[in-house]
Amino acid sequence: MLVPEPRRQDTGRPYVSHPYPLGVHPSHERDGSANVAVYAPGIPDLDIVFRLPGGRWQRQRLTGRTGGVHHGTVPPAEQQRLSETGFDYLRHRDEAPALPAGTEYGFVAADSPVASRHRSPDPVEQQILLDPYGKGLRRVAPPPGVDDPGPDAYGGRYVSVVVQQDFDWDEDRSPATPWRDTVVYEAHVKGLTALHPDVPEDLRGTYAGLAHPAMTEYLTSLGVTAVELLPVHAHLDEPHLTSLGLSNYWGYNTLGFFAPHAGYATEAARARGPQGVLDEFKAMVRDLHRAGLEVYLDVVYNHTAEAGQDEPAYCWRGLGDKAYYRHGEDGRYVDVTGCGNSVNFGNPRVVQMALDSLRFWVERCHVDGFRFDLAPELARDERHRFTRHHPFLVAVGADPALFGTKLIAEPWDVGMGGWQTGHFPEGWADWNDRFRDTVRDFWLTGPRSMSLGGDGGNAARLAGALAGSSDMFAASGRSALASVNFVTAHDGFTLADLVSYDNKHNQDNLEKNRDGTNDNHSWNHGVEGPARDVRIRADRAQTARNVMATLLFSQGVPMITAGDEFGRTQRGNNNAYCQDNELSWVDWRLTPADRAMLAATRSLVGVRGEFLTGQPSHFPTRPDEVMMHWFGPDGTAMTATGWQTPGARTIQVLIGSRGGRVAGLMVVNGASADMAITFPRLTDLQRPEEDGHPLEKADGVYSLVHSTASVLHGRYGTRYRAGEAQGVPASSVTLFRVL
Repeated sequence: MLVPEPRRQDTGRPYVSHPYPLGVHPSHERDGSANVAVYAPGIPDLDIVFRLPGGRWQRQRLTGRTGGVHHGTVPPAEQQRLSETGFDYLRHRDEAPALPAGTEYGFVAADSPVASRHRSPDPVEQQILLDPYGKGLRRVAPPPGVDDPGPDAYGGRYVSVVVQQDFDWDEDRSPATPWRDTVVYEAHVKGLTALHPDVPEDLRGTYAGLAHPAMTEYLTSLGVTAVELLPVHAHLDEPHLTSLGLSNYWGYNTLGFFAPHAGYATEAARARGPQGVLDEFKAMVRDLHRAGLEVYLDVVYNHTAEAGQDEPAYCWRGLGDKAYYRHGEDGRYVDVTGCGNSVNFGNPRVVQMALDSLRFWVERCHVDGFRFDLAPELARDERHRFTRHHPFLVAVGADPALFGTKLIAEPWDVGMGGWQTGHFPEGWADWNDRFRDTVRDFWLTGPRSMSLGGDGGNAARLAGALAGSSDMFAASGRSALASVNFVTAHDGFTLADLVSYDNKHNQDNLEKNRDGTNDNHSWNHGVEGPARDVRIRADRAQTARNVMATLLFSQGVPMITAGDEFGRTQRGNNNAYCQDNELSWVDWRLTPADRAMLAATRSLVGVRGEFLTGQPSHFPTRPDEVMMHWFGPDGTAMTATGWQTPGARTIQVLIGSRGGRVAGLMVVNGASADMAITFPRLTDLQRPEEDGHPLEKADGVYSLVHSTASVLHGRYGTRYRAGEAQGVPASSVTLFRVL
């Protein structure tokens, strides 16, 4: 095969290539050429195929090879050395004249038919291999033989695209919200604004729509401090969804770890190509920061869109299948993700790719944090065993570019030893599934049992959840702030559905209702789905408020799923990953009941913020200074017998800290009847060394600040003395400030 030699400068010296940085960048020689480097250990000889804007497809051999990295230079059309100033500008833009912004490219094995000198390498006809480090991605052809394919249908043809990185950040700075003040709002870029009446129609469902004042003002008025976005990395639909005419709405099927998904950009941005998409994403981050909101990305490094081992290659499989994916001794994939493949984090180059991706989103796109999907897979060694000392976890913790970035693990996968909640190292926070199940059991499974004659269990496990599951995180050297508390997420029932359905209703997914979990810990309060009975609707609303109050007044970091604050429903679908329609999108047409729930959520977030403002900045990271005193309904300290008594579902907890200015009393009545409680006396809690303690009054006075029971709403501000008896409504959470 004929391979063109690199063109030479006027000096006669050949262009010099380097195996770093990976991807396409201005050359080290500052001469206008582009340095191309790609880790492709599975290919003996590799060519780059590229098309300059408005040009034709060309190809060139990458003649250098260093440790599995193929590298070479693409010289500029005009052989002239750039000035230092010109080079610095281009380096900032991360492009070179040889391969300027808008250049489409990819890779092929030298002996591949698409690289044959007897035919033009046209990516429309055959998928070329994408650049794992490509910052832009474009579909150049839909999948053949598919009727009415969606924009992300499996089997389409894609190319990588060069984009420039200069952007007017206008002195952008991260809000840098402390963990203890953080309230996370999990949302889908499209679903959050697709139906929002106050967002201009051309911006709905887009990055720009999410950053529109109608949304930022809503989010800040709600009191959340960070938006956690479902995957925005470029992604594809799975083969079976394309065959069913559905799409992967959630986006957990990554095709590019460095490129934002084009489908979430406005039509105007998409018309500019990948450059417009990237710029709109950056503008979204900048504008959310201006509103005081952090931006976290849900990232999927554990598997890729290349699916099972027998599916065609888009990128990594063709470049080096055995290097990029986990394999067993039989040569087949080791799949600990349930998605057909698992990325091989036993390979240092794979670890490097993930780290470089994280740095790109932090340094170039100003992202504040990440939630790692199926995180144990990223910390499995070459023998596929999880270790909290895995090089990836160590490297993330040691990387100065990532220092201060919020790191959140989804601490489970589907492999052996896949449940690792509480086992990630310092610097990480974990999604706390034990908190989720405990709160659901107390407010839903227990009352359902009581409605059938059972005792409903007791409040012992709930107390652990209210304390942020601190016992579970202590072994890893972490405090309750390592617990990201949630009761619902994108995966599973919404809060409104959690109190309205006993069973999943996933027929729209076209899998005969076999997908999605059957272990929902939910309760329909007597009627499956929508109910006409006013009493049932009222009970559901109060249970939802109880769950929200428990979430927001537990130690740790709360996460609210978009729409739960006002009762969004998915009509019982607990696996709406393929429902890119009004079933999944947030409906902003609020009923009076929705508005009541929204008002309650706002109030709870506000009370939480007021309480934290009254604590020292280190609260609650020093367990010896955190105060949580537990009392029974009679106002006396809880005993071992009291904790173990079946049906004992009413507790009081006094919360504060040494040196704090504010303390609160939370009364949880999980009983099915009103309960008389006696406010605890504080005299016995005093210790001489606790000067400045918020409980320094002899007995204490309690002021009612919030209750999930509407009957108490008119009594906010009412004061009660220690030792005084007061009734609290059945199935309620009531909050008092200690004066």
